[in-house]
Amino acid sequence: MTGFSGKLTCSRPRPIVAAKGQQSAKERQKIPEGNNVGHNPSDQHAHPKSDIEIAQAATMKPILDVAADKLGIDAQDLEPYGHYKAKLSLDCIDKLQSRPDGKLILVTAITPTPAGEGKTTTTVGLGDALNRIGKKAMMCLREPSLGPCFGMKGGAAGGGYAQVVPMEDINLHFTGDFHAIGAANNLLAALIDNHVYWRQNDDTGLDNRRITWRRALDMNDRSLRQITTSLGGVANGAPREAGFDITVASEVMAILCLAKDLKDLERRLGNVIIGYTRDRAPVLAKEINAQGAMTALLKDAMKPNLVQTLEHNPAFIHGGPFANIAHGCNTLIATKTALKLADYVVTEAGFGADLGAEKFFDIKCRKGGLKPDAAVLVATIRALKMHGGVAKDDLKTENLDALEKGCVNLERHIRNLKKFGVKIVVGINRFSADTQAEMDLVREKCAALGVEAVESDHWAQGGAGAEALARKVVEAAESGESDFGPLYADDVSLWHKVQTIATELYGASEIIADKKVRAQIKSLEADYGHFPVCIAKTQYSFSTDPDYKGAPTGHVVPIREVRLSAGAEFLVVVCGDIMTMPGLPRVPAANAIHLGDDGRVVGLF
Repeated sequence: MTGFSGKLTCSRPRPIVAAKGQQSAKERQKIPEGNNVGHNPSDQHAHPKSDIEIAQAATMKPILDVAADKLGIDAQDLEPYGHYKAKLSLDCIDKLQSRPDGKLILVTAITPTPAGEGKTTTTVGLGDALNRIGKKAMMCLREPSLGPCFGMKGGAAGGGYAQVVPMEDINLHFTGDFHAIGAANNLLAALIDNHVYWRQNDDTGLDNRRITWRRALDMNDRSLRQITTSLGGVANGAPREAGFDITVASEVMAILCLAKDLKDLERRLGNVIIGYTRDRAPVLAKEINAQGAMTALLKDAMKPNLVQTLEHNPAFIHGGPFANIAHGCNTLIATKTALKLADYVVTEAGFGADLGAEKFFDIKCRKGGLKPDAAVLVATIRALKMHGGVAKDDLKTENLDALEKGCVNLERHIRNLKKFGVKIVVGINRFSADTQAEMDLVREKCAALGVEAVESDHWAQGGAGAEALARKVVEAAESGESDFGPLYADDVSLWHKVQTIATELYGASEIIADKKVRAQIKSLEADYGHFPVCIAKTQYSFSTDPDYKGAPTGHVVPIREVRLSAGAEFLVVVCGDIMTMPGLPRVPAANAIHLGDDGRVVGLF
C-alpha cells in the first residue's frame, strides 16, 4: 500500500467511538456480500428509478464521520457546508505533503454518442468497488455547471446506484465555487472598463477596441453571446461590443484547476491577457492590479469539496473547466491531495479519450507532475453500434455486423492510449439489452490488441457490479508495466505539437492554417512555445466533422484560430465551431424541475 493507511490526522487525533446501538467504523467497513444499497439489481433494469429518486432515498452519513472513518481527517480541518458537504482546509493539505502518493487511475471513454457512455457513473462505481475489495480508494470528479443542468446534458453526479450525494446540492449551487469564479471573472471585467473610463496616468496603452476579456455567467443564455455595453450616455463609459461566456469556459476556471496553491493562483491570474494596445502588444491583468482582489474572491473556492458516494465512500468534487477550450479535468490540488489520502484515486476527464485523456496526460499530468498507473476506457455496446451506423431507436436489437464496424472507434482509442505508456483496461458499461454474443465480440476485439475488457453493472448494482473491473484495474496498476510519458516534448514547436496530436491520435493526414494563423503561431513561439496545446474541436468525432463516426483516417484538420491562455499556461487551438455560451434547447430540462409538496427538488434527472 502506497497511500495513507491507518488512523492519522492532519491535526489533533479524533477518537472514533460508536454510539450505543451503532456500528463502529471497523464494523462498517465489513461490507456484506451482494449489493450494498438495499435493492434488487434486476429491478433497476426492469423498472429503473430516476437518479434523483435513488439519491433522495439514500441514507447519508455526516460528512465529518466519512472524513474521519475513511480518511483519518479531523473535524477541525474541515469547513462544513451543512451536514453532508465540507471543504478541506489548505493548512491540512500542507501537512499531508510528506506522505507517499497512492495510485492514480484515469477513467476515459470512446467517442461520445447520444446513447451515452457513463464515464462519471463508472468512476463512482469503480471507486466503490475498489473499497469493497479492500482498497482504500477515493474519487475526484468535476463540479457540474448550472447551465447544462437546466439545458439538456443533465448533471454530473453519476447515475443509478453509482452516484455521489447529496445529488441535488451538487448539481445546484454546491459550495458556491462557480459563483466565486464568476465573481472573480466579472470583477476583472469591471476593473477593465473602469480603467478605460478614467484613463488617468494610463501607462498600459490598452486599446478599448481590442479588449478581449469577456464576462461570465453559469447559465445557458444565447442572448448574451454578443452584446453592446456602456449605452446610455458618457456617464456610463464608451460603448463597445462585448459578450458573456458560460463560467466553465472562463480562463479563471482553468487557472483554478491548474494552480498549485494560492500564490500560484495569484501569479497566474496576474498573467491573464485582458486585451491589446494599438500596437497589438498584450496587456495583462496585473498591469491594472486586478490579481490580488481576484485571488481574495477565490480563496475558499481553492479548497477541495468533500462529499460521499451512495456507499459512503469519500469523493472530492472540485472545479470543472470545459473539455474543448480548456483541459476538462477536476482541480490539480484535489487530485494531488487525494493521492496523499488514499491508496487508489479514480478520476475522469471530459469527452472521449482523444480530447479528455489527451489533455489530462499532456496538460494536467505535465503541469502537475502526475504519473497515472492505469487507464479505464469506458465503452457501451449501444454506443459502438451507433458508431457502426445503427439509429438510436434500433439499439436494443442485436446487430453484430454494426457492432464490428463500430469497434474501430474503440480500437483507435486503445491504440492511442497505449502511446502514453499507460496500462489499459476496457470497461463495458452494461445495458439490459446487451447480448452475450455482443459482449464476446467486444472482448475478442480488445484481446486482439492485448487489452482485457470487463463487463460492469455498477449503474444497477453499485460497487458490487464493478468488482470484476476493480480487480482488473488493481492488477493493471500494480503490474508495474505503466511507463507514462506525454505525447510530445515541451521544446518542440507549437505547429509540431498540433500536428502530432492530429496525425497520431485523430488519424489526420495533415493540419492546415491560413497565412494569418500561421503568422500568429510563429509570433507566439518565442515567449510561449514551451506551453502545451489545447485543441478545441467537436467531441463527436476524431475529425472536425461531428457526423464523421467510427475511426476516420486521411482527413485534414484546419486551424481556424489560436487563443493564448497565458494564465492557464496553454494555447487553445480552435479547429471548428466552438460555442463558449450555449443556448437552451427547445424544451429545456428546467421545464420539468420544481419543488414537491415536501420541499424537495423534483425532476432533476
